Amino acid sequence: MKLSTQQIIETNALACQECGKCTGVCPVSKFDRRFSPRSLLMEAVRNDSSKNFENYDIWSCLTCKRCDAVCPSDIKYSDLTRFVRNCAADSGFHGKCSHSGAMDMLQKIMTKQELNQNRLDWVGKDLNISQTGEYLYFVGCAPYFDVFFDDLNLNILTSAKSSIKILNRLGISPVLMPDERCCGHDLLWNGDFEQFKVLAETNLNMIKETEAKTILFSCAECMSAFENLYPAAGFNVGLKLQHMSQFLAEKIKAGDISLKDSSDKITYHDPCRLGRHLEETQAPRIVLNNGGTLHEMKQNGKGSLCCGVSAWMNCDITSKRIQTERLKQASETGADILAVACPKCQIHLECTKKDQIVKNNYGITIKDIAEITLERME
Repeated sequence: MKLSTQQIIETNALACQECGKCTGVCPVSKFDRRFSPRSLLMEAVRNDSSKNFENYDIWSCLTCKRCDAVCPSDIKYSDLTRFVRNCAADSGFHGKCSHSGAMDMLQKIMTKQELNQNRLDWVGKDLNISQTGEYLYFVGCAPYFDVFFDDLNLNILTSAKSSIKILNRLGISPVLMPDERCCGHDLLWNGDFEQFKVLAETNLNMIKETEAKTILFSCAECMSAFENLYPAAGFNVGLKLQHMSQFLAEKIKAGDISLKDSSDKITYHDPCRLGRHLEETQAPRIVLNNGGTLHEMKQNGKGSLCCGVSAWMNCDITSKRIQTERLKQASETGADILAVACPKCQIHLECTKKDQIVKNNYGITIKDIAEITLERME
């Protein structure tokens, strides 16, 4: 199988000027000189041989869209990578997922319609939730992350609990689906289009029954899946979609949320899916600058450095170097807290922070933006 003419046209791949700007900003290329987005593009367009699929570099791309942002020819490198991986998977070639493929297998298990999950056992009596209502909170895979990465003491569910407590204070009892499935984001980026569609259809069918008009997300990747990937696959979501940072910024502007002043020094890590894929960089800053002052890293906003891993596909020495660089940038701001807006970023940065290969003691505390907001509300 090879790229279709339509896919090549859609990504504007033939417009490449071979200027190398994509490689110049690529975080993978910075720490692995062999890697080049431009070279991968040329191979994908010029060579129809399946040997392209044997090149592991097609799975090394972080799909962070830094190259898309600087390309003078407006080439959509990330979309091209997604198409190439889909072709590779259809031809029998697959990347190697980290953690022995456990996360990849978890997503595939969730495609089973007869699946029986105990998904809401973390919801305590201090959280008010509903079965139907205007607002639906899409939890994502956070309950499984807390179990799988128990050795890191992450408490990823703190973000979900904080979000629900904030909503409760605003008089909202959000809908939580007891049989919610993975959004499918990683499956699609790993080339598994068919099982991604199963997850998308299953989630959307369940959401229809909740009568929700707005879906809230703490995970930037889940929101990117609903906002970008579902429609691209032919699924009409038809509901208002908001990341929690956008919801919080909206309520702060309206005067519905008032935050007390804080002396905490905070810096913020823009997730690739929120900052570049969804083009949202201002909402988190509105929230974090309310009641405090945000200390920006040298790479921020749409120029932010990636957390180093995408779809559990490329957790290696290059990833560790990218994450170490990001922690260094955060430390250089003098901040005590590194705010995040995606559980994956929190996992990857926390892992490297605690990893023995990191010689510097980065003592910065990593917290989700909803947790920080709830603390300031108190």
